[in-house]
Amino acid sequence: MIKALHQYTKEFRYNLTLAYPVIIGLLGHTFVQLVDNVMVGQLGTAELAAVSLGNSFFFVAMSLGIGFSTAITPLIAETDGANDIASGRKVFIHGFLLCTFIGVFLSIAVLMSKPLLYQMGQPEEVVVLAYPYLKWVALSLIPLVTFQAFKQFSEGLSHTRPAMYATLLGNAINILLNYFLIFGFWIFPKMGVEGAALGTFFSRCAMLLFMALYVRYNHRFTAFVHHLVFQKPNWELFRKIIRLGFPSALQMFFEVIFFTAAIWLSGFLGKNPQAANQIALNLSSMTFMFAMGLGVAAMIRVGNQKGKKDFEALKRIAYSIFLLIFLFDVIFCLFFLLTNSYLPWIYLDGSNPLQISDVNEVVQWAASLLIISAFFQISDGLQAVVLGALRGLQDVNIPAFITFFSYGIFGFPISYYLGIHTSLGVFGIWIGLLSGLTASAVLLLWRFNYMTKKLIVN
Repeated sequence: MIKALHQYTKEFRYNLTLAYPVIIGLLGHTFVQLVDNVMVGQLGTAELAAVSLGNSFFFVAMSLGIGFSTAITPLIAETDGANDIASGRKVFIHGFLLCTFIGVFLSIAVLMSKPLLYQMGQPEEVVVLAYPYLKWVALSLIPLVTFQAFKQFSEGLSHTRPAMYATLLGNAINILLNYFLIFGFWIFPKMGVEGAALGTFFSRCAMLLFMALYVRYNHRFTAFVHHLVFQKPNWELFRKIIRLGFPSALQMFFEVIFFTAAIWLSGFLGKNPQAANQIALNLSSMTFMFAMGLGVAAMIRVGNQKGKKDFEALKRIAYSIFLLIFLFDVIFCLFFLLTNSYLPWIYLDGSNPLQISDVNEVVQWAASLLIISAFFQISDGLQAVVLGALRGLQDVNIPAFITFFSYGIFGFPISYYLGIHTSLGVFGIWIGLLSGLTASAVLLLWRFNYMTKKLIVN
């Protein structure tokens, strides 16, 4: 048994070497949200709920932009495995143009959707604060999605560190600007919630600039980016990227809208359940970044083996990554179970006697939600990594249907019924989240087994 297990564990080192810069980079994105939430949470529970509501619109659009961009990584990884630099250059150029267009389109779409904030039955004091916040995070979609084109290209070549460096730079800028603009310092005005969004916008612009310069001047990318000239667009390649990217975007969209629905449903219950939901989501997203990072490693490694047509190794490598995320998520599960009563206090100030009643209620709700979050760590992490492996196989259509069924048909009705029509409230909403994620993990794993078995037999 130990010998059989060794064929998977021997891949752990290389898997982590690929994944850890991605994980750090993704944690950086989440850390930006954590900083926003912690700093804004000092202003009050309504301000924290406003960030949650504004981000719910942003995350839906972001999921579509990032989902499209993920098509670049397996295509680049396949050309890298086949040592086809010319094709890799074409994928990069067309992916960059497509991501820039999508970023502009999504930004305009979110800006036009701002009036919907007043039509959703959310607490009015929360909506008033969320309205200006949403403007700046909507504009930040343009640099963010364009940044993704460079990030996915670099990761497709197994160079996962540049995006990590860019994100760390963005974090430093975001923290500094948040402090200045939320609370007011020196020549900077006190802007509250809107200041948090403005800091996020400038930090994402800095990330894009860093990544563009890195790819332009680093020797690893010389063969791909030097002497680029404008050529007639290859519409067939655009269509190929869209064929891969659109279902991947739908996969991310279905999951994000599932969690966004939890934000909206909790808003029907009041500002305190919505603030508690935001705390639990933010903490859960921190651990989920490990799954996302290993999902990128799965996409790269599976894409490479697909290019080499070594399907036995492909399956073994993928399962080594599945085992790795399982071990991580067991640890995260135990961590949340042991610390659920303490973690919510990171976000809130209990020293203000005028807010102590609201704060205590938010902490109690958030602590109970973290118990459920502990148990969906495993299914959430596994489904994310299996999705990455399926993207590496360029199998995206059936997985998109699986995610739609798991979240939209199975999980959301449970969240809605238990959250709105029973006394469970926001706790019931999260039971629905757990149900949908578990269904997704089981069905996606079945799909991966089916696809790899077919490739090996043929």
